[in-house]
Amino acid sequence: MKVCICPLNEALLQVIDVRHNEKCARYIVHRKDMFYRTLYNMRILWPVIIIIVTGNAHSLLNIVKNYVHSPEKEHGFTSDTIRYDFIVVGAGSAGSVLANRLSENKRWRILLLEAGYAPNLLNQIPILVGVFQLTNYNWGYNVEPQKNACLGMINRQCAWPRGRALGGTSILNYMIHTRGNRFDYDKWASLGNVGWSYADVLPYFKKSERFNVPGIKNSSYHDENGYLCVEHVPYHTKLATAYLNAGQELGYKIVDYNGQDQIGFSYIQVNMAHGKRCDAAKAYLESIDRPNLEIITGARVTKVLIDANKRAYGVEYVKNNVWKKVTCSKEILLSAGTIDSAKLLMLSGIGPREHLEELNIPVIQNSKVGYSMYEHVGFLGLTFMVNQSVSLLQNKLLNPSLLLEYLLHKDGLLTVPGGAEAIAFMKTKYAPDERPDVELLFVSGSLHSDNGQILKKALRISEDLYDAVYKPIENQEAWSIWPIVQYPRSVGRLTLRSKDPFEPPKMDPNFFSHPADLEIILEGVKHAINISKTKAFQAYGSRVHDYKIPDCRQFEFATDDYWRCAIKHLPSMMNHEIGTVKMGPRTDTYAVVDPQLRVYGIEALRVVDASIMPTMPTGHVNAGIFMIGEKAADMIKETWRNAM
Repeated sequence: MKVCICPLNEALLQVIDVRHNEKCARYIVHRKDMFYRTLYNMRILWPVIIIIVTGNAHSLLNIVKNYVHSPEKEHGFTSDTIRYDFIVVGAGSAGSVLANRLSENKRWRILLLEAGYAPNLLNQIPILVGVFQLTNYNWGYNVEPQKNACLGMINRQCAWPRGRALGGTSILNYMIHTRGNRFDYDKWASLGNVGWSYADVLPYFKKSERFNVPGIKNSSYHDENGYLCVEHVPYHTKLATAYLNAGQELGYKIVDYNGQDQIGFSYIQVNMAHGKRCDAAKAYLESIDRPNLEIITGARVTKVLIDANKRAYGVEYVKNNVWKKVTCSKEILLSAGTIDSAKLLMLSGIGPREHLEELNIPVIQNSKVGYSMYEHVGFLGLTFMVNQSVSLLQNKLLNPSLLLEYLLHKDGLLTVPGGAEAIAFMKTKYAPDERPDVELLFVSGSLHSDNGQILKKALRISEDLYDAVYKPIENQEAWSIWPIVQYPRSVGRLTLRSKDPFEPPKMDPNFFSHPADLEIILEGVKHAINISKTKAFQAYGSRVHDYKIPDCRQFEFATDDYWRCAIKHLPSMMNHEIGTVKMGPRTDTYAVVDPQLRVYGIEALRVVDASIMPTMPTGHVNAGIFMIGEKAADMIKETWRNAM
C-alpha cells in the first residue's frame, strides 16, 4: 500500500486516477488552468490524501495533461491501417454502452473515438459537480441570445454544459437517475416507433443497472447485475428529510419514481458507487479489458465518410494536430450527443438541403437534422430562508473533518451532488393525461450558497442580478426548489454557423415561445410555496426570499406577473436537450432515423444517443440514454448475427 499526499497548492495540483483494470496509478498533472483557479477561488486547499493499492511502486504511468489543444488545419491526412468492424463516435452514456456490448463479440474489432480525456479523481466527488462545468471537461456551449428567456444571464445566453471526456456529460451532470413515465415510451411506439413501448424498453433499463436502494432492492422493476450503479446519496440533510415529510403532509406518497408509480416524493436515485460518481466510462469501460476494443482519446471527429453509393465507411478525425482517416467494414455509430451528432451529420452532407447549400456543403441526403429540439426548462430563483444551520453552505465545506469523513467513509456533505437531494413529480391543472407535468427538484442550498464563486459563473448569471438578489444573503442558510416543465411545447433548432468543424453550432431553443411552458412552471412555483408552508418546513422558519430581480421591480412580489418575469430571467437549463436526429417511421417528415436508429438514405450509419428521442421523457434523460445504448447494441448484434 502506497500513500501519496498531494497538497493543492498554487504551484501545482496533482491528483491520482486509479483505473480498475490496472494495478498502477496514473498521475494527472493540472497546470494553473481554469480548473485550478476555480478550486483556488473556493479555497479548497486541503491536503488530498489518496490511498492507492498497487503491487509495484515503479508502475506509475506517464504524466497526462488535462487540456485539449486546438488542432491546426493545414496538416494533411494520414490513414490508419487497421480496419475495424465498428467505429463508435463519442464515449458518453450511449457510446460507452455500445463499446462495451459490441466488444463482447470477440470476432469484432471496435474503435471508440472520444474528443476529451479521462476525468480525474476530483471528478468523483459529488459536491464538486459545478466546478467541472468551468473546466475544459465542458465544451462550453451557450444557447443563442433569447427573446423570452435567459434575461438575467450574460448576453441573454444560458449555458448548455456538455461533457468532453470519457463518460461524456455523465462526468459533469448531477447524476440524477430517472427513467421517465411508462406512457412516454408507449407514446414513442404510438408514433410508429415499433419496439420502443414501455414493455419493450423496460428490460433494457433493468439490464443497464446495478440497483442498490434500500427498501426497493428486490423490486421487479430493477436489476442488480448491470454495469451502472444506481443508489441513494449516502448523506441527507435535515431539510431533505423535511421535504419528504412535507410531501406526506400534503397527501403525497413516498415513491420509487423508477417503479410503478411516479407521482409523489422521493430522495433522488443517483449514479453513484458508495459516495463516488459512477459515470458512463467508469461503469462500462473501466470495468472491462478487451483486446478487441481500442479507445482513442483526444480524437475530434470532423466528418463521416460516405461513398458514391451513399454508404458510410469511415470517419475523419484530428488528434495532436494530425488529421486522420479510419474505416470500418460494418457500421459507423454516432453517439456524440444531441448537439454534436446533429452537427456531424450536417458537416457530412446529411441535413436540410437549403441550410447546407447556404454553407456550400455538398448535400448527400436531404433530412430534417437539427429540428425537433426540446429541453426541460425550469426556474432557478425560488429561494427559501431558514433560521437554523441545516443547509449546504460553502463555509461548511471548508471543514477539514468533512474531507476526512469522505476519504475514509465516502459519506457526509461532500457526497451531495451540488445540493440536489430530493425530487417530487406532480400534476398541475394543465396536465393533459395521468403523467406528471412538473418536477420539483429540491436543493439544500441556493444560488448564493457558494458566495458567487461557482454557480453564478457556471450559469452565466449577470453581476447586476446576483448582486441585487443573492449577494445580500451570502453565508445565510437557505434552500430552494427548481420547478421544471416536463413536456415542453417550445421547440428549438440547431444549425451550423459555418462549414468549419471547429466552430460551435448555433443552438436556438426558443424558450417560452409557447406560453404553456411558462404557465406550467408558474404552477410549479405555487406548489413549491405550498410545500414551504408545511409544518415540516415551518419548524425551520422557512420563508420566501423576497428580494426582487431588478428588471422585475415593476411587479408586486409573488404575484403571477412577478413570477413570470422572474422565470424568464432565471430559467434552469437541465441539459436534457433531445430530438435533433429524431426517430420515426418514413411517414414522419421530420424523422432522421428509423426505429432501428439507421439514418434514412444512408447505409451503415446509425445514431445512438438522446438526439433520437422523438418526444421528451419525464424527469431526467440520462437513464434513457443508457437504455438506448443497451437496446441499440442488441439491434446491431441482431443485424450482424450471421455475418463473420
